[in-house]
Amino acid sequence: MRGSGILSLTRQCVPGRFDNENEREYHPGILKSDADMPPDAKMPSKSASSTRLRGDALSVGYEDRVVLADVDFSLPDGSMTVLLGPNGSGKSTLLKTLARTLAPRSGKVLLDGSDIHRQPTKTVAQHLGILPQSPSAPDGLTVRELVGLGRFPYQSLMRQWSRRDEAAVDEAMAVADVTQFADRPVDALSGGQRQRCWIAMVLAQETDLLLLDEPTTFLDLKVQVDLLELLVSLAHERGRTLLVVLHDLNLAAAYADRLVMMKDGKIVHNGSPDEVFTAANLKQVFDLDAHVMREPSSARPVCVPLRRPARLSPPPAAPSSAQSSAQSSAEPLEKPSAMSTP
Repeated sequence: MRGSGILSLTRQCVPGRFDNENEREYHPGILKSDADMPPDAKMPSKSASSTRLRGDALSVGYEDRVVLADVDFSLPDGSMTVLLGPNGSGKSTLLKTLARTLAPRSGKVLLDGSDIHRQPTKTVAQHLGILPQSPSAPDGLTVRELVGLGRFPYQSLMRQWSRRDEAAVDEAMAVADVTQFADRPVDALSGGQRQRCWIAMVLAQETDLLLLDEPTTFLDLKVQVDLLELLVSLAHERGRTLLVVLHDLNLAAAYADRLVMMKDGKIVHNGSPDEVFTAANLKQVFDLDAHVMREPSSARPVCVPLRRPARLSPPPAAPSSAQSSAQSSAEPLEKPSAMSTP
């Protein structure tokens, strides 16, 4: 049972593992062995493209519903880009498409200048790591075992677990600050601690590109801040390139190097927080009325929603003098008592 759970977990987090047969059939050759790949499918050098990951004219959908229509996107190297947008805007769909989890109906995803769908799965996983929404681990799996799964792209029949794998796991746990939990079951940890363990697993892949789908969901504010501090440090101190889907507008503006706002399957704004995070754009994309001001210490933009005027029922109108006179004449001056006699 646990073995099947680990296999399912690997499929969650390795690019190119599809969720249903429809997606698999759309690109029937994508999961072929490396020997079946065409000669031009080898991974080019990093210098082949100034932007390592990009999508050109992407159209993506589920069954008969189109979610993304002719979307162009490039991920700036060595920085953290955050995708923002209302529910159903296409944020997660774009991230999954770039990660090779979803196959586009048209358009291409290019990794280091080459079509990502023509590259071997393990090769892609050595360059790109993905953390999906709300991942789950088999019961009883320890933190060290979970993080060790990040070394899957480097394992083969000819190459088993090595000292390099062990060192990569140790370093990933140290960077994510979960070394003290190494021998504890993942399901015994708090939500924030578990999420750090998942990030450590992705770090153990030793990839330069990290894609994270709503990594702060359901976490307390302090834990969200700590996680975002970790992610920013990966970009600014370790040269990683991150694409993150977030829902919290102010946290996105506080930590992103670049903000991308989406609506109705389109990218409507793309730039620095100063350029994108404006009152007009918040109204356009989220239908949110808000003031945007500067946080004093960082000078980052912050939004404060405007309270709408209270809608109270109007007080009853005072009766007119004619109505008051008519009411007075209709009422007896002295009500008869129940004890009075005729």
